Amino acid sequence: MTIAYWCVLAAIFLPYLATSLAKFQGGFGPKQNHNPREFLETLEGSRKRAHWAQQNGFEVTPAFAAAVIIAHLAATAPQGTIDGIALAFVLSRVMFTVCYIADWASARTLVWAFGMGCIVALFVGVGG
Repeated sequence: MTIAYWCVLAAIFLPYLATSLAKFQGGFGPKQNHNPREFLETLEGSRKRAHWAQQNGFEVTPAFAAAVIIAHLAATAPQGTIDGIALAFVLSRVMFTVCYIADWASARTLVWAFGMGCIVALFVGVGG
C-alpha cells in the first residue's frame, strides 16, 4: 500500500470527524439517533457549518480516490510525488474543515481550490 492509497482511506473518514463535531457538541443523543439527518438540519452556527463540511467531504472524496487510482495506474508522476500530492490533499481537507467551522469563508475557498488543484495534479501528473 502506498501513502497515497492510505490518504484515500483518510479522506473517506475525514467527513465523519466533521459530523462528530456537529452532533456531539451537545444535543445529540439516543432520541436524535432515530432521525439524525433531521437533527442535523436543525443545527445552527459552527455546528451547522461542521455538517456542511461533512457533506462537502463526501462530495469531493470520490474524485480524489479516482485521481489517486488513475495516478497509480497511468504513472502520471513518480510515486513520491503522487504520495506528496495525496498528503497535501488530505491536509487541505483538514484545513478546509477548520476554515468552514470557523466561518473563514475566503480562506475556506482558497483551501478548497488548493485541494481541487491536487486532484487535477494527480490526474495530469507533475514533476515526472
